[in-house]
Amino acid sequence: MGAERLIPLLAVAALAGGCRDEAPAGAEENTVERNVESAVVERVNDGDTLTLRGGEKVRLVQIDAPELTTDCFGRAASKALAALVAAGTRVTLTRDPRLDDRDRYGRILRYVLVPGANVNVALVRRGAASPYFFRRQRGRYAGELDQAVREARAARRGYWGACPRAELNTRIGAITGPA
Repeated sequence: MGAERLIPLLAVAALAGGCRDEAPAGAEENTVERNVESAVVERVNDGDTLTLRGGEKVRLVQIDAPELTTDCFGRAASKALAALVAAGTRVTLTRDPRLDDRDRYGRILRYVLVPGANVNVALVRRGAASPYFFRRQRGRYAGELDQAVREARAARRGYWGACPRAELNTRIGAITGPA
């Protein structure tokens, strides 16, 4: 084949193969896969922290529960989390790419999902935690968390009924008063 016939064929091949603005097939799926993982709960540490099999610690992102031993409703908050994700429960961990991946203690920050429930939102709805928007950053479920806390406060569920000094401040987290 002569060079005069080969040049047009090379030009057509280049246009067909490399001049698209589309992402490679599966690129979106890979992003989703990197942000979602399955794990098994080893134990519940407190009202907003889990340890997974293998030792990784997970801090439930965008919420804050009362401290286990020093805050009103701390032990009850821990029990509420354990009721949703007892040891041995398989959970789906979802990273919010708009938020930090880890906290200052090295714990991964994730939404924890079980069939039929976003555990982070469920804890707020039960009055066992409050929305916590660190550095005022609002993640994917911020609207649901806001609605859940309004419902819990109105119904006086969880610490909204049990702790007379409970306050809502989404920049600080759970404020319940002393145990």
